[in-house]
Amino acid sequence: MADAADLRETTSSRARRWLRRTGTLLAAAPVLAGVLQAPAAPAAHAAGKPTGSRSVGVDITSLTPTAPTKSDTLTVSGTVTNDSASTVSGSHVGLRVGPTLEGRNAIDSAARRTGYQQGADGSEIGGKYTKKIGKLGAGVSRDFTLSIPVNELHLGENGVYQLGVSLTGQTQSRPWEQVLGIKRTFLPWQSGAPSKKTQLTYLWPLISTPHVTSRTDADEDRTPIFRDDRLKAELAPGGRLQQMVSLGKNLPITWVIDPDLLATVDAMTREYDVQKRHGDGTTAGRGQAVAKRWLNDLQKAVEGHQVVALPFSDPDIASLAHHGTSVPGALSHLRDATELASTTVQTVLGVKPRTDFAWPANGAVDSSIVDVATSAGAHNVIARSDSLRETGNLSYTPSAARQIGGGNTAVVSDARLSTAFTGDMSKADNSTLAIQRFLAQSQMINLQSPDRQRSIVVAPQRTPTTSQAQAMAAALDGLSGQWTQPMNLGQAAKAKPDPNATQHVPSTRAYPASLRRQELPTQAFKDVDKTQGTLNRFEPILTAKYRVVTPFGNAIRREMSTSWRGNALGATHFRDGVQHYLDGLTKKVRLIPKTDMTLSGRSATIPVTVQNNLVQGVQLRLVLKSRQGNRLAVSEPQVVNVEGGHSQSVKFGTTANANGPVWVAAQLVTPDGQPYGDEMPFEVNVTEITSTVILVIAGGVLLLVLAGIRIYLQRKRTVTANSGDEDAEDANEDEATDTEAGGDDPASAPVPEQPSDPAPDTGSQSAGASGAGEKVDH
Repeated sequence: MADAADLRETTSSRARRWLRRTGTLLAAAPVLAGVLQAPAAPAAHAAGKPTGSRSVGVDITSLTPTAPTKSDTLTVSGTVTNDSASTVSGSHVGLRVGPTLEGRNAIDSAARRTGYQQGADGSEIGGKYTKKIGKLGAGVSRDFTLSIPVNELHLGENGVYQLGVSLTGQTQSRPWEQVLGIKRTFLPWQSGAPSKKTQLTYLWPLISTPHVTSRTDADEDRTPIFRDDRLKAELAPGGRLQQMVSLGKNLPITWVIDPDLLATVDAMTREYDVQKRHGDGTTAGRGQAVAKRWLNDLQKAVEGHQVVALPFSDPDIASLAHHGTSVPGALSHLRDATELASTTVQTVLGVKPRTDFAWPANGAVDSSIVDVATSAGAHNVIARSDSLRETGNLSYTPSAARQIGGGNTAVVSDARLSTAFTGDMSKADNSTLAIQRFLAQSQMINLQSPDRQRSIVVAPQRTPTTSQAQAMAAALDGLSGQWTQPMNLGQAAKAKPDPNATQHVPSTRAYPASLRRQELPTQAFKDVDKTQGTLNRFEPILTAKYRVVTPFGNAIRREMSTSWRGNALGATHFRDGVQHYLDGLTKKVRLIPKTDMTLSGRSATIPVTVQNNLVQGVQLRLVLKSRQGNRLAVSEPQVVNVEGGHSQSVKFGTTANANGPVWVAAQLVTPDGQPYGDEMPFEVNVTEITSTVILVIAGGVLLLVLAGIRIYLQRKRTVTANSGDEDAEDANEDEATDTEAGGDDPASAPVPEQPSDPAPDTGSQSAGASGAGEKVDH
């Protein structure tokens, strides 16, 4: 943002600086002369070892109080390290109070400066307020602590003072007292209450990466399966998320929460399983206790605070705007995620959140991002001042709210304050300097225009580390309302916009290339569309849709999460895993393959078996089509209901009009008429029996019947006749006649198989393929 204190200087301030520069040159003259007469630098200098006022490193590990008052005693602790190759002797550490800094840019310049600059770094407060170090060998470190009453600092008008901690000593090559190392920080000084305090909104984000897969156990409770159990450590005492809640409960903040995190932790309060790192098995999750404690603490922490819910799983709005709008249905996922957000937060936390805020990654916006964000109902877009830059040459930092057209508001967070704690705050030196710099910048905003009250928003990184969160909390504690007063995000969005502040949203070309390289590619949204299409075809056949639609719907939303930025490989693996698992489920409902079969006769039935290996029942329609309907006609489609873990055979009636092979195909169809799975073709061989053959067979049967009657009568006469040779000869003569007429005894001849005899039907539990030449009943 433009800064008048950086661009417009008063005549008196220019005069003061001229006098300081003149004094600096005069004071530096003897030193410069000594430098010119000094011997050549030692070999260590050639080797890259620091020399001069950079010979000794100074770290400030603690400064209390961070914003002192007149009655306080300032205590500064730290470490000095001899980074040179020479021994330092006769050294001591002291404080140096420089002049007040004039503008926000001056703070940045002082923070970047290394090495000692006489005049600009002020004079040392000597005497009893220094700390003797003495001899300091090469590579040796010593700790120090300095304490000095604030009134001994001789601070004047309100403002940000440069505070230096320096080590003064001498070396063998330069045997005179000189500053060999210095570290600068900032001391905000407010001797009295300002006429108007700056209204400060600080966002406190509770966001994590996706931890839950699309898989659930087959039990009645649909036990979720997690990708890992890392969230347990974040929720445990000392963990990142535990610290965010513990610190945030006592701070004047606005909670910004990803509802997916709440849903995930809520799932952890019950039984859950975790994928094994290698293999397909799972192990029992062990985070129930910490999850319950964390949710309980969070419910108490948000009481009395405003809660802003991001769309479920924090979708990457910029990626969607730049790569997803060309993919059908992509924007619908953002709308669904927004609707789900409110329900999730209310269910888990029992509070009604604001869902009308969108937060693009790093607050970087362009016209397409704003269009996508507002299309899902977010009429407030959280931007950042290094994206929506000031162009009006303002002399102060304007309020955050900007009207950007269409009834939409851009809430522009301050870039300097928002990025103050993005470094490695685990080092005490870094966190101490970051806290003092944050306080200095916030006070400078107030000093820019003391009579003009403005509202400033701070939107830090999405997932602060534990040390970053602790530094943020320390900075907010340090403010103590001296020149700021808290305001929630909703109030900041409604604050009266500054008419002189920029309202122009950058074009798409202005989006930073470094952020664009981290975005989800178009292929990611195509993968999302593919998975959604598979789910849409699967859902209609299910009798317990919620068991599948809910976990896969959430998984699809997680595929679009902002947390995948910088982890393209992880994002791809997650999407592939969701699609692979869904494909596996859909294939559990299938047709049992059939081999070629034979139909004997004009009318017969063809059985087709549907197998369901899901744990829930399914309902489909089964269609059997003849590819030559004039030769083989098939009955109408049938509705099939198959319980989970069962198979069901369906019989189709057929009418044959001609002999020979005919190809037919079985196809499962969803209740809404969409094909389900691949078509299953098989060949049916029709063998129709003609009328001539039937007549021949009937005639043969009649002859056999007549011959049997004659034999019966002959034998009856034989039984009733008198015994004797004459009877025997008659019987022999009759048998000879029978042999000539009928051949073998028909009573002992086998009965041929009839074409109309029914074959066994395929049972309802059969899962095997039909055998070759299968015969079916009429």
